[in-house]
Amino acid sequence: MAIFSRKAEASFASAPIKAAAGSSFIGQFLNYQAASDELRALSIPTVSRSRDLLVSIIGALELRHYTRQWTGERYEKVYIPLEDWMETPDPKVTRSFFYGNIMSDLMFHGRAFAYITARYENTGLPAQLTWLPNANITTPNQVGPQFFGQADVIQFNGANLDPKNVIQFISPIEGIISIGARAINTALYLDAFADKLSRLETVPGYLQQVEGEDLSGEELGELAQSWADMRKTGNSIGALSRQVHFKEFSRSPAETVAEQRKYQALEMARLCSVPAYLVSAPTEGESMVYSNAQGARQDLYLFGARVLLDIIQQTLSSAQVLPANRFVEFDVESYLYESSLSPIPQEATANERQVNDAQVQRN
Repeated sequence: MAIFSRKAEASFASAPIKAAAGSSFIGQFLNYQAASDELRALSIPTVSRSRDLLVSIIGALELRHYTRQWTGERYEKVYIPLEDWMETPDPKVTRSFFYGNIMSDLMFHGRAFAYITARYENTGLPAQLTWLPNANITTPNQVGPQFFGQADVIQFNGANLDPKNVIQFISPIEGIISIGARAINTALYLDAFADKLSRLETVPGYLQQVEGEDLSGEELGELAQSWADMRKTGNSIGALSRQVHFKEFSRSPAETVAEQRKYQALEMARLCSVPAYLVSAPTEGESMVYSNAQGARQDLYLFGARVLLDIIQQTLSSAQVLPANRFVEFDVESYLYESSLSPIPQEATANERQVNDAQVQRN
């Protein structure tokens, strides 16, 4: 159906956006920055792994371009050729880089931004885009953490941008930086405490005077310090008089914090909306065996990535980007179909292998 083809528009020249006050900073990477609170969250391995899993999905997906026709009973999708920007939004970087950063900003901040760097001369619609780091964006009338609509005042590095040239991806879910601040801080405190315990000079415990005249607080402090100093030198032999005994703690603080960190890893998986087993967060009665590994991609898509992918494809299908009755969607079916043909993990039992063979034959 040639009437629906838009590929011909790619042959028309595209015009760069005229420079404005804020747009002069775009592409000047010396002015770009990463959000400090985002870097703090990414220093937690579970958060970093969750982000990587979600970004890996969108990096593997291609866009499909379609229009809809009414059949008399329902709408039917009619797929048409892609425009150039759908394959490569920003010619200077890969598609994975562009969409991965958009998804990452949605996850951490609840919104993301892309700037239209060129338009088709015949339609005025976007021909090229570039990602704008959320950390460089301020919107005085939409301060968050919940965003109620598109901002009409957008500043990039403090200079105003024309909102017509900015594509705003807005999530109905607040970013994890704001709603998960307390949980993230707890995880960081536990990591810091574990780091401190890893550098202890001896088994955790305390010195107790059992005989003789009571030592003063200063004397007890000096005794404890000299004991610790000896351990710092690597001396494995300690010496105490009969008046002082060393008492080891009944339970090591390292064991306690290890249990707390396991639970906090589960909390981070919940915060990031990623199934716990995919980030190796311990859960009672579950393990990464074939019975749940086969559905790992579906779980990651349904529970973690779907809402973010929907935001991106619906925003790119808006009137700001495409004409009426033109839409884009990610080719999720190809991604999900591949999971049914994934190899069987070695730890799968013989019975599980038979089940897999039967499923492959049915497919």
